[in-house]
Amino acid sequence: MTNYARLYRLRFTPWERYGKAAAASIAAVLDREEAGRSRPLGRALDLGCGRGQFTPELARRGWEAVGVDYVPAAIEAAKARETGGATYVVGDVTDLSSDLGAFDFFLDIGCFQGFGADQRGAVGRGVSALAKPDATLLMLAFGPNRMSSRMGGVSQAEVEEAFPGWEMLAAEPAETAGLGWPMNKTNPQWFRLRLRA
Repeated sequence: MTNYARLYRLRFTPWERYGKAAAASIAAVLDREEAGRSRPLGRALDLGCGRGQFTPELARRGWEAVGVDYVPAAIEAAKARETGGATYVVGDVTDLSSDLGAFDFFLDIGCFQGFGADQRGAVGRGVSALAKPDATLLMLAFGPNRMSSRMGGVSQAEVEEAFPGWEMLAAEPAETAGLGWPMNKTNPQWFRLRLRA
């Protein structure tokens, strides 16, 4: 797993640049996710939220949004920004605490892709334990590529293996326009899953 604490200290956060470049496509995917839901939307957990790039957007959209990340400095930075009503917790997504409560929706933008098989399985078990009936998971992850050892990357089969109690509703390429090299060579994919009844 990447040492994100060190990268934050070095102010090297290319994943935040990705989030800015792909903001319009991320918003469109969130629009689709929310289209069939009634209000209030429910609780959302932003997995590996970092400095809170997407958690406030979830809150703005009407979710009771919680961001979780294992880097204390990232969580402190998220709390110092305009939170939009979102809350933040220091925690490990491979060992999610039941104290977080139950959630209707999980968002993972670039977190899951950086783990090995055992850690991916732990994420799947933790998310499943916190999921309300009919919960959904929306994940943006790099696909397998030559740079996977440095930047992460997972296949659809690896996502499905980590979430055996979930149905894969959609797997589609993510927008890469404007990302620049090497991010535009990472084959990003959106995965949408629903907890089976």
